[in-house]
Amino acid sequence: MSLLFEAIKVQNGKFYNIKYHNERFNKARKELFGCKDFIDLKIKIKIPASKTKGLYKCRIVYGPEIEKIEFIPYKKPNIRSLKITECNDIDYKYKYLDRTKIDELLKQKGEYDDILLIKNGFITDTSIANICFYDGEKWITPNTPLLKGTKRQKLLDEGKITEQKITRKDLRKFKKASLINAMNDLFEIEINL
Repeated sequence: MSLLFEAIKVQNGKFYNIKYHNERFNKARKELFGCKDFIDLKIKIKIPASKTKGLYKCRIVYGPEIEKIEFIPYKKPNIRSLKITECNDIDYKYKYLDRTKIDELLKQKGEYDDILLIKNGFITDTSIANICFYDGEKWITPNTPLLKGTKRQKLLDEGKITEQKITRKDLRKFKKASLINAMNDLFEIEINL
């Protein structure tokens, strides 16, 4: 079985959304490896003094236990266009370290910056993020994501986004889109549709 990873935003020595990362991390350990203990990532991970200024992605590679922790300087990707790509056999319920299938699909993007995946007729995610669409009044995220991201869940819990089924045909109803993940909040990466 592939190892998994978590990517946590660390800015100026502060963890972001650690509660949601703890929940997903420990849920995956329990469901995939039968672990019954709870590891609190905020206690387990020490931010090095050299990483207390600036923006970093804290990447935790794990199986039943944490295998590796690294801090990578982060620069927001410049994504302005998405290639609609269909794949019905992709499974990314857990944040697997092995992203071979996603990487293969990403090769189809051509001149586009990223891909927008459709599975079984429904919009899911991009290769690096969950997606939200703006209809002129509210932000909506597909209720068929490949991966239930931590930022997505936080925004749902806060009532800042709602979820519904979205097909390719539904895309014409929306004015713009925003990519969200642990490192990027709503509005940080916007695409005009």
